[in-house]
Amino acid sequence: EASQYDCWIKAMEAELQALQSNNTWKLTPLPPHKTTIGCRWVYKIKHRADGSIERYKARLVAKGYTQMEGLDYLDTFSPVAKLTTVRLLLAVVAFNQWHLRQLDVNNSFLHGELDEEVYMQVPPGLSVPNSQMVCRLQRSLYGLKQASLQWFTKLSGLLISLGFEKSHSDHSLFLRFTGSIITALLVYEDDIILTGNSESEIQDVIKLLDQAFKIKDLGNLKYFLGMEIACSSSGIHLCQRKYTLDILSDSGMLGCRPNVTPMDYSTKLQATAGTPLSTEASSSYRRLIGRLIYLTNTRPDITYAVQQLSQYMSNPTSVHQQAAYRILRYLKGTPGSGIFLSATGTPQLRAFSDSDWAGCQDSRKSTTGFVIYLGSSPVSWQSKKQSTVSRSSSEAEYRAMATTTCELQWLTYLLQDFRHNFTKPATIYCNNQSAIQIATDPVFHERTKHIEIDCHIVRQKVTSGFLKLLPVPSSLQLADIFTKALPPTVFQNLCNKLGMMNIHSQLEGGILAAPCES
Repeated sequence: EASQYDCWIKAMEAELQALQSNNTWKLTPLPPHKTTIGCRWVYKIKHRADGSIERYKARLVAKGYTQMEGLDYLDTFSPVAKLTTVRLLLAVVAFNQWHLRQLDVNNSFLHGELDEEVYMQVPPGLSVPNSQMVCRLQRSLYGLKQASLQWFTKLSGLLISLGFEKSHSDHSLFLRFTGSIITALLVYEDDIILTGNSESEIQDVIKLLDQAFKIKDLGNLKYFLGMEIACSSSGIHLCQRKYTLDILSDSGMLGCRPNVTPMDYSTKLQATAGTPLSTEASSSYRRLIGRLIYLTNTRPDITYAVQQLSQYMSNPTSVHQQAAYRILRYLKGTPGSGIFLSATGTPQLRAFSDSDWAGCQDSRKSTTGFVIYLGSSPVSWQSKKQSTVSRSSSEAEYRAMATTTCELQWLTYLLQDFRHNFTKPATIYCNNQSAIQIATDPVFHERTKHIEIDCHIVRQKVTSGFLKLLPVPSSLQLADIFTKALPPTVFQNLCNKLGMMNIHSQLEGGILAAPCES
């Protein structure tokens, strides 16, 4: 069907030309006792952030699911950038007013060299003189189990030879320090963020990368992994407006009536509530929740609601489906809302930690919620059910602080890799005085001796001076939005304090249609 359209024919010809010029394979008879893997064409229309068509992309993909482990491949793992690392990097860029560029590698996986002997069938559309010939792959191809690993090995090897150092906290982050010049490079498969305080140094890195690979310089960072990025002297705004509108359009909710909150605060979800969904409806539910989970990377306001619904993906019911539609109605009113990474403020790690004791109606487990700021910029947040049942609200809060402490420690390591000056110690705000006393009291009491040893990392970090615990009134506890559904007034008030902003509010009907605008 695609071969009937000139746009797809040109895309396939360009892909085959790139594969052949890269010596991806050589034609050879199939040796005895060897099997081939198949391949197929995958077509995709690349869009810009405004929804217009950028180009037609045809990609030849190997059917790697037919490969045999130990024979056709060994290792497969390849690190990709954590979204928290992306947000922290952009927060550091906003603080320091660094240059910010985006690069794309043409046919990135084709640059990896294969160590194994892999044979593939001749691609559809490629004419060969002998029908008995097959392709012996010399370089990795999209779809192969080891393709991403081989590409990352090739790229990291080049970067290290250019003087970059791999971050121990996130292996997809590379940093180079030349005197006072700092250059940082973040890799997510074939998408690259390049930043630093020297424009000439960035241009030199781009030239060196282009010599080794075919690099496409996309200019200033504007659209990365579905996130729309708007930079100014006052800071950086992150949102997923196009992604949100695509979800609403695909769900048939683009014309729905907006809601002011993503979840009804007067009811609590249960596994047995409602009638079970059909197989097709269950599949649609799981697909929708999966897309909403990715949306939480710039929308902390829906994190708790999505976390609650993700617990029922195996056996969703009509009640869970209606709750998911309520999130969509909330998004209809605020599609352009996102987080704002400010260029001003004190560079200190501050965290708000909270828990909802025995909030789960099915298991009676508590929910951990936290949000971490670098200055006034939210860089990390989470809403997650705890692994064990807590005997008291103090224990639940203490477990939540332990989870927050671990995240703070990791973010500290990342900032140290950046050599970014930040104020110490890190601070956790908690609204439970008993949990603070447990963390600061070195004596084990009868009520705390059953708590696992790993939770006492809070006490250790407080003693070492890394961490400082401060009480906060429940009315000012920002992490409350990650542990329970809230009334509209309280919810909107916390959204305003959370560090969210809607730069598209005028296009969406003003402040009334955007309750989370700050």
